[in-house]
Amino acid sequence: MYTKKKLARIAGLLYLIVIATGLFAEVFVRQALRVPGDASATAHNIQSSEMLYRVGFVADLFNFVCGLPGVLIMYVLFKPVNKYLISLAMFFVIIQTAIIAVNLLNQVSPLLFLGNDSYLSSFTPNQLATLSLHALNLQAQGYGIGLVFFGCYCLIIGYLIYRSTLVPGVIGILYAIAGAAYLVNSFNMFLSKGFENHLFPYLAVPAFIGEMSLCLWLLIKGVKDDKPAIVN
Repeated sequence: MYTKKKLARIAGLLYLIVIATGLFAEVFVRQALRVPGDASATAHNIQSSEMLYRVGFVADLFNFVCGLPGVLIMYVLFKPVNKYLISLAMFFVIIQTAIIAVNLLNQVSPLLFLGNDSYLSSFTPNQLATLSLHALNLQAQGYGIGLVFFGCYCLIIGYLIYRSTLVPGVIGILYAIAGAAYLVNSFNMFLSKGFENHLFPYLAVPAFIGEMSLCLWLLIKGVKDDKPAIVN
């Protein structure tokens, strides 16, 4: 028998894994190895740190494996608050996951372009490096598209938290702010010439605070309702 408090703590643990793997893949792999505007340097970084690049790819896959059970638990917890809104939130996060999962093909493409297959001899090293950087640029845009749907999910979950008594309302406000930050971040990138995103450093802070606040509250405190939720 699983109580809602126990389920919430499981969701918090899964969310912590999602945050950790996401940060590792984005900050310590993609941003660390990618050199904007310099295809040769980016290709050199990927080739010299190939195992790190592969680990980052696997971390993203692990992110999805842990993330989906976590959002399912959120559905179980908040369905009594508003079953229609929580269902809509699930649609948003499933679409987001599908987009970013397929988008990983762009992330793995540089490993194929910079490999040793015989057919690659038709291209010069500079051409292969350019194709690799282009694939990473596509990955960044696909990630931004996914974050639009995730931002909508955060807004809905933040509202449901605020309306419920399961988690303090301030956590819901912070989580909704995180969703708004993701939306502003993505649309700012799409509307900027050259897809420049100078607002990202400022938007990343409230987004991180909102997600981490909910994650740690669920992990440490759980929810106020300790009634049974699922019986095996």
